[in-house]
Amino acid sequence: MIRCWRLDDGRQSLVLGSGNDRLAEVVYWGSRLPDAEDLVTIYRANEIDVTGGMLDVNPELSVCPEAARSFPGQPGLILRDGSGMPFLPKFRFDSADQGENALRLTFRDATHGLTYVASFRINPATHVVEAKAELECDSPIHLHWLSAPVFPAPQLSDEMIDFSGRWCGEFQMNRVPWSPGMRYRENRTGRTGHEHFPGLILPCRGATNAAGDVFAFHYGWSGGHRMVAEELPDGRRQIQFGHAARVENNAKQRFETGVLYAVYSDDGINGCAVAFQRHLRDEVVDFPFPDRPRPVHYNCWEAVYFDHNLPELKEIAALAAELGAERFVLDDGWFGNRDDDTRALSDWEVDPRKYPDGLAPLIDHVHALGMTFGLWFEPEMINPDSDIHRKHPEWALGSEDQILGRHQKALNMALPEVRDFLFDRVGRILGEYEIDYVKWDHNRVLPLPDAAQTRGSYDLIDRLRAAFPATEIESCASGGGRIDFGILKRTHRVWLSDSNDAIERLRMQHNAAIFLPMAVTGSHVGPRICHTSGRTVDIRFRAWVAAQRHMGFEMDPRELTQDEARILKEVTGWWKDNRDWMVQADILRLDSPDPAVIAEQHLAQGGGRFVVFAGKQDTSKQIAPRPLRLTRLTRDAMYRVTLRNRADAPTLSRGNPHLKSDSMTVSGGYLMSHGLTLPWSFPETMWVLEGELV
Repeated sequence: MIRCWRLDDGRQSLVLGSGNDRLAEVVYWGSRLPDAEDLVTIYRANEIDVTGGMLDVNPELSVCPEAARSFPGQPGLILRDGSGMPFLPKFRFDSADQGENALRLTFRDATHGLTYVASFRINPATHVVEAKAELECDSPIHLHWLSAPVFPAPQLSDEMIDFSGRWCGEFQMNRVPWSPGMRYRENRTGRTGHEHFPGLILPCRGATNAAGDVFAFHYGWSGGHRMVAEELPDGRRQIQFGHAARVENNAKQRFETGVLYAVYSDDGINGCAVAFQRHLRDEVVDFPFPDRPRPVHYNCWEAVYFDHNLPELKEIAALAAELGAERFVLDDGWFGNRDDDTRALSDWEVDPRKYPDGLAPLIDHVHALGMTFGLWFEPEMINPDSDIHRKHPEWALGSEDQILGRHQKALNMALPEVRDFLFDRVGRILGEYEIDYVKWDHNRVLPLPDAAQTRGSYDLIDRLRAAFPATEIESCASGGGRIDFGILKRTHRVWLSDSNDAIERLRMQHNAAIFLPMAVTGSHVGPRICHTSGRTVDIRFRAWVAAQRHMGFEMDPRELTQDEARILKEVTGWWKDNRDWMVQADILRLDSPDPAVIAEQHLAQGGGRFVVFAGKQDTSKQIAPRPLRLTRLTRDAMYRVTLRNRADAPTLSRGNPHLKSDSMTVSGGYLMSHGLTLPWSFPETMWVLEGELV
């Protein structure tokens, strides 16, 4: 007997089938099929032939490939019983529950007392498929590996794109060709990680940013993941995502994966990016005040570090407000005896030496300047040199002789007493003062991977959110070490990187936008001489790079010259004037003909206006700029295009291209087929072009 199910939206169809009561498999995923398509035929057409050297029947590439079925690749589930003996489950169909946009398939292994559930939900507005696996057991067992529901990979894909990185160098794209065997990536640091962002892009042959078929995945879990992209000996390909292997340290009766977010696009990588951006912003993140404009941030970290002095902070706050800041964030150093990073983490009480009257005088001053107030915490960490560690050394996760990270250990978030303590201490501060924003940091990897740690952190954040629903939270982990849809279900902004080097951020922001919208991506104007790279960057470039995302400042404003302050104020004013439509805009990667230029187009909902940022990261190999083609415009509509910062043209730009002297009105067809010819520019500069539908 063959059973089939389908989920559809306006772009795509997802078809699953099950034969002989075995686990279902995805037999079709791609452009939308006609409503009258015969699904049994689709199921049968998915079968491949058998020849010499093969089994007589090909094992299913199911949503959870089973080793007991002679599957030749990586299984989707690895279990052991209480004595350590391996289980080899054989699941049989139990039931199917299908709604308008959701499907839940249940399978049972009666011999081993196991129930497996694969859930799928398709969002007709964002085109994102959410998939999740659950396992229930009649008696406690040990889980080694559980994959989210497995998807097949396209046969016409020649390469895969995944993401690596480091501190101050997140979201680096890797292109790896498909070949027989397995691409295996695993993050065992206990957090999402700079090193292995849980994302994968599969472009089909000939696909670009703006055209072609592309499939993409993101695993929404903050505790470290495992990815398998495998080409089987018979040529079929599978994609598996799940928690990092062996992170369930105790035998249990119930397990579940994080949500696997999957996207199909017939519009290039941008089709995937827009789907992820909209889904995260509109379906995942729960903003306390969704209609409130995103405020310009000021963070004092790179201005004062641990040297908190109230008169100095008040002076800095006044200057930040004058520049256009709307939120002042007091970073590390306000609590305990925290004069450096070696002590006081977990002693969440205001330092009376630095703040003899508490935080109220600074907060009142910030409010009088028209800004809201934010505060830094690192709740999941503890210094050995702290009152709490001396009182409760058993609260620290890991062994006594573990290697420290930034002079600190992690608290064991699986312990209810630890979560209760943190809820009390952090909640006391949030309850005593008017704090509308928390920068929540996580500055070390864990001494051992443990899924219970992540669940405990989620639980604490959820409790604080329920108690203080008006407080917004930023996820920071030495910059971009904890960015994923799992943490963003509980937070509202991410600190993309600790690097405020505008060149580095230009690259990182561009790649991160495949998954992250402007609304959640913090980007700050850093010091003239970057503290993490030593590079000196002009204020114009620093300001425009920050204006591509959720804008802020993170420098000592007293270092600014009069001219620098004027420029920063002007760009900040421009961002405020445009943020309401930009926060809802789609960030589209442009296929730049010049590798030195990183360009993107922010297109308003409805397509009535856009802004193009063309950042030059390096020296061009050719002497004159090549035309930059835009995307997703209406071909026969007319657009007025203006070079917003034409006054920034250097003296070596000696010609007179149209945009350098005037606006121009041209068709969408021209902009997409030929493109915009920009003036010549130096490296480390940005052209900003505004477009409006005439």
